Amino acid sequence: MVTFGESMALFRAEPGEPLRTARRFTRSIAGAESNVAIGLSRLGGDAGWFGRVGDDPLGLGILDALRGEGVDISRAVVDGGAPTGVLIRDTHAERRIDVAYARSGSAGSRLGPADLDAAYLSSAAILHVTGITPALSASALEATSEAVRMACEAGVTVSFDPNIRRRLWPDPAEARRVLLPLAERSRIVLLGHAEADLLTGQETPAEAAKWLVGRGVETVAVKLGAGGALGFSDGESYHGPALPVHAVDPIGAGDAFDAGFLWARLQGSDMRGCLAEGNLAAGLSIQACGDIEGLPYRREMEERRANNLEANR
Repeated sequence: MVTFGESMALFRAEPGEPLRTARRFTRSIAGAESNVAIGLSRLGGDAGWFGRVGDDPLGLGILDALRGEGVDISRAVVDGGAPTGVLIRDTHAERRIDVAYARSGSAGSRLGPADLDAAYLSSAAILHVTGITPALSASALEATSEAVRMACEAGVTVSFDPNIRRRLWPDPAEARRVLLPLAERSRIVLLGHAEADLLTGQETPAEAAKWLVGRGVETVAVKLGAGGALGFSDGESYHGPALPVHAVDPIGAGDAFDAGFLWARLQGSDMRGCLAEGNLAAGLSIQACGDIEGLPYRREMEERRANNLEANR
């Protein structure tokens, strides 16, 4: 799987400390696309990520982290003309999470069509894109559209997660205008209930999924949080239950689901298997603080599936 977008330096307040008053932070990385790449790599898959980071300690640290996770970053660009984006947030299990960004004019937003390697894209089994990248800049939107075109022409399966961020898309109508064509050109669409409503105008997840299938999408999974996920493929609908857990940090569950779902897809699993892997990965991920820290490894998935919860001591 190949994916691309903006990866940022993440500074996460200590659990339970509101961002407004927090004094202590843990540094990590964040970015939906790089999260999925790391998640898939931990499950045993081959993943590549590219994008632009600044020629600064934060950007170089991001590349170090991705490289350490086994993600191919050979097409990533170190941009000496712009800084690495920064995301700062707090951590709560059942309280609104506040997020502050310093990403305007970032290296990641300078992604453009010239950063695309057609041969690299065509070598992938799956190209995974999100609706975050097109919102960063006109050049990033152009790069996303061009990457999808290249992949489709090469016979590569395109996976799309709208991953709508209201701060990036303040006008829902504009988000729909830009993102719906990307969804319609994708063979796999993975999205949340609210995103399904925004893109399709349909009231229920089932109606939204059927609407997308009617527009040419082959496989749709609607993520429902604690309600699991609904899957639609080959004229059939499926429901996969969520893993019953107590969330420590809900951020990143959707990316973990995508990683599990796509990993299963690459292994040849059917829709039920893909939903099961996605839900299991999502449930395990939210039991740790951080966007990537809780992304499970293959062994952890197998142990949880076997209900092996005994302390490893």
